[in-house]
Order: sequence, then structure tokens, then C-alpha cells
Amino acid sequence: MSLVHRATPRFFPACLRSLAGLCLMLAALPALCVEVQRIEPGNWWVGMRSNTLQLMVYGDGIARSTPRIDHPQVRIAQVTRTDSANHLFIDLVLGPDLAPGGINIEFREGDARRVVAYPLLQRESGSADRQGFGPADAILNLMPDRFANGDPSNDSVAGMLEQADRNAPSGRHGGDLLGIESHLDYIAGMGYTQIWATPVVENNQPGGAYHGYAATDLYRVDPRLGSNQDYRRLVATARSKGIGVIHDIVPNHIGSGHRWMRDRPAADWINHGFKFSPTNHARNSLTDPYAAQADRDDFVTGWFVPSMPDLNQRNPLLATYLVQNAIWWIEYAGLSGYRVDTVGYSDTAFLAQWNRRILQEYPKFSIVGEEWSLNPLVVARWQQGSVWPVNAPGMPNMMDFPLSETLRTALVAAGGHGGGLDAMYSLLVNDPHYPDPRKLVLFEGNHDMSRLYSVLGNDMDLFRMAMVYLATAPRIPQLYYGTEVLMESPIERNDAAARRGFPGGWPGDPVNAFTGQGLSERQRQAQALVRTLLNWRKATPAIHQGKMLHYAPVDGVYVYFRHDDQQRYMVVLNQNNEAVDLALARYAEGIAGARTARSVLDDTRSAVGSTLKVPARGSLLLRLE
Repeated sequence: MSLVHRATPRFFPACLRSLAGLCLMLAALPALCVEVQRIEPGNWWVGMRSNTLQLMVYGDGIARSTPRIDHPQVRIAQVTRTDSANHLFIDLVLGPDLAPGGINIEFREGDARRVVAYPLLQRESGSADRQGFGPADAILNLMPDRFANGDPSNDSVAGMLEQADRNAPSGRHGGDLLGIESHLDYIAGMGYTQIWATPVVENNQPGGAYHGYAATDLYRVDPRLGSNQDYRRLVATARSKGIGVIHDIVPNHIGSGHRWMRDRPAADWINHGFKFSPTNHARNSLTDPYAAQADRDDFVTGWFVPSMPDLNQRNPLLATYLVQNAIWWIEYAGLSGYRVDTVGYSDTAFLAQWNRRILQEYPKFSIVGEEWSLNPLVVARWQQGSVWPVNAPGMPNMMDFPLSETLRTALVAAGGHGGGLDAMYSLLVNDPHYPDPRKLVLFEGNHDMSRLYSVLGNDMDLFRMAMVYLATAPRIPQLYYGTEVLMESPIERNDAAARRGFPGGWPGDPVNAFTGQGLSERQRQAQALVRTLLNWRKATPAIHQGKMLHYAPVDGVYVYFRHDDQQRYMVVLNQNNEAVDLALARYAEGIAGARTARSVLDDTRSAVGSTLKVPARGSLLLRLE
């Protein structure tokens, strides 16, 4: 077996294959009885801002050996053995003049030795200064297995426990990385500038892991989606089309099929002694000043489900492993951001270290955390710059669950004080609690939620309001794949139904949303609306960096403005079943003396008078001139 990976010959550039080979060189001395099967990370780079590197060496009896490196720019600072005979941890210090190429690591046991060549690569130029995502971006959330099948030959792969069956609602359907790459022009044409795909790493579980959140190899792309090289090519091709790729990463847990569950790196590697103990999901306990410590501990250390063992991030060896894994994927694949799954369930001190190390290497990188709480105070606790007194987690970005849920419920709720559009207006009063609300990601839906169009009662007027608000709110917008063509699901959470294949992603699909074939007139209208809004937004600095001014809703009408020194936009949402003649005197501060208004949605122009006609259940997006 290859030292670095089962796919090593494809894993590294051709110039390193002769150097690494299978990464094993047997010396003329007696063969070492221990076996070196794998080193993680499988390679590293010279010129990183941190000069330390920890290698996790795996092999039968490897802990009996003594490692040695004879290199003027590399020294072993520490060797750590745990209670596992098959794991050895080597801490290296890399010198400032270390050149790319490789180093030889000698493992000795008595008179026997084994020498392993470890690759050190040259960083891509400008890697440390890579730009993440921000308010000018629009994010597409998709599930690779359910988006498009670009390579039917990898639908089922030998050695994988689950084979493809598109008729199984919770089975693997065959979507892959090539399917995404083949439709990058469609994604770019819709106005998206970032792709957030649910995890692409190997999930070799018996079933139900098509979503990617039960990893069995943190350094390998699931072969049913493609290879590591395919992933890197996807990211590079997307970048050439103006699209960044956000990698979904899960430092909180792994899948029960991971090698660590069969061969423990340390007795405390998994919380609760490798035995299932469920989390209490008491997410408020970490912020609650009156919470019992037992509640906090159970929340952080408990397992989601038996198939997702919870990692003990307090173990310093594991903490370093997870930090390096995150840095490795950024450097290897060329990522623009991370979406961090179940961030609130991670150990807070670990998470602070994790963020600090990533941002040390990539100061402009974006990291958005998932904390599924509807309380803005709980979400704000995690953002970088929060006033939380101890071990501030330091997430640059957070998913805005409070405003997302309010958007989805307010549009179908009864109006009046505190209801309907008033709820959307009122929630923004919490923005001062966030260190930087513009870095929050506002989403209409994701892979864990019912489809927006169904939640809105299949109401096209409400759908239009939601899209206009998403595009103009002081947030980073994110849409779920298929929202633009009104994909549906039950209102109650039903993952299989909400994660159906994108129309046209498989040969023979009767409807093809990529080409428009078979779409209904309403679906075409929705797709055109999203395309217009996102492409307009992409070129509108007043939305990216401008100020927000809004007025308390009156009689079911919500009016707000986005503006900077050059541009001024007026947004009007009318939740009434009747048209409204809106008196404009109240909005003089926002209108700021403008004389004409041009509609972004249909390019019509009108004079700004004393009143404005707002259609029943209508949405207006006007540029004031």
C-alpha cells in the first residue's frame, strides 16, 4: 500500500513520482519488521508561514521504531508515542532555506531500518494572499451526488460499501465533480461567484452517507465523485470562470467506518471512549451565563448519531491533525473558503486555535460557520471580534440562521404589528450584536431544509419578494441548487425529497434546467428573475458596501434603501392582496431628492412624484436618479 495514499501515483505532480515512487525505499540493512503504510499529511509545502509540521505515521508496529532525519534544514523536535502500537507522531521544524523536493525519513528498530521519501512541494505563487468571499459574492449550495452526473463510470466503485441506485431516495444517485465542472458556464451565467458543495471527502459507509458528512478518509475525495486531481481541476476551472469554491469541512466528527474506529490512534481520540453517547443539542448552553457545566460538556462531547463518532478535539495530537488537514486542502485544491459544519459542537478552545492557524497562513481566507440557532446572540458569539471573554472562536463569517428563518416564515405569516414583514424589519435591530453583520451569509434554504417554494405555498409573488430581499439585504446571499427553477418538497423536513436531482443533470431527464427544455413558464420566470438579480447585484457596489436605511412597515408595506455616494436603490415589498398608492413624503430621507426611478427588474423608468403605485403582492427594486 502506498505510504501517502492509495492513489499516490495520481496524487502528486509527475516530477515527484520518481522522487516519491511508492514512498518506500528498503535499505540494504535487514528489513524493518514494522510497516509504514501511511503518513498524513501526505505531503507539505516549503515557504509556509508556520515552520512546524506534525506527521502522523501509521503502520503495523510503527511505534517500536525510532525516526531520524539527516537534513540541514529539517530537524525532529519531538516524537510522540501513544497507547497505539501502530501510530507514531513526529514533530518537525522546517528551516527558512528549505528547498522544494523531499526529505528522507529513516525508521530504525535495532539494526533494521526503512527509509521513506517525504515530498515537500513549492507553494503556488500568491497562495498566502488568496482572496476569500465577501459581500460582493453570491453562493450556490449544491450536493455533488444530486447535481449532475458527468461520469457514469464512477457511479459504483469496487471497494465502496454502497453502490449507486437512483431509485433509492436516500441512496447514491451518481452525481459527481465532473458533473459540476461540465455546468460551470450555467452557474456563472446565473450570476453565482462561489460554489459551496457539501463534503466531497470519502464516506465509505454502508448507506445514507451520500451527503458527505460521515468521512472515512479526511485526505481523499470520494471515488464515486472523482479523484483528488478531479477536485483540483474543478477548482481551477471554476476560478478561470470567476467562481471560487468553498469546501465543506467537518472538524467535529467522522464516520463510523473510518479506520480510526478499528485502529485507535489513542484511547481518547473519540469522545466517550469510542462508545455512542448522544449530544443533548443544548446549543444555548455555551452562551447562557447560568448553564450547568454538565449541559455544556454533553453538548460538545456528545455524538450526533451512532454513525458519526465525535472527535475529542482536546487531544493536542488530534487538534494539530485537524488544523493541518484544513491547511492542506486549501493549499492543495486552491480553495477560496470553508463552510464549517456543526461549528457550535466543536470545542471552543480548539476552534479558536483552528481559525487562528488557518488565518495565519491565509489572512484573507473566508471561513463561515454553521450554528443552527435562531437567537442572534448565540450566532454572534462565534464571529471574529466578538466580546466573548474566553477562547473566542474567531469565525470570520457565520450563517445567518435567525434572518433566514424569519424570511421563510414572515412572508407567509399574517401582517400587523410584529408579524409578516414587520418581523423581517425588527430582526435587523440585532445587527449591533454581530462584530460584522455584512459578513453573515443569508440563505433561502440549504440541504437540511424544505424547499423555499413549497414553504411559501407555491406562491410566485412571495417567491419574488424572497429573491429581491435576498439580493438586496446587507448580507452575503446563498441559494440552494434548484431554487431558481422552483424545485419542491414537503413543508416538513424530508431530506430525500429536498435533495432530488437537479433537472437535466442525468441523461434522459425529461426536464433540463441547464438548457430550459421542458421547464414550465413559471419556472422560466423564476430562473430569469434569479439570473437578473444575481448578475445585477454582482456589478452593484451600493449593495456590496453601501449603507442600509429602512422604515418600519406600515399596513403591510416594507420600504428600505441601499446606497453609497454614487448609487441609491429603493426596495418596496407589498404583502397586501391589493395594490397600494404609497405616499412618498415619509421616505424623503431615503429618496434624497431623486427625480426619476428605473426598475432593475424590467428596465422601465418613471418620475418620482408624491406617490408610488405598488402592485398587489408586489416587489419593486428601483434605482433612484
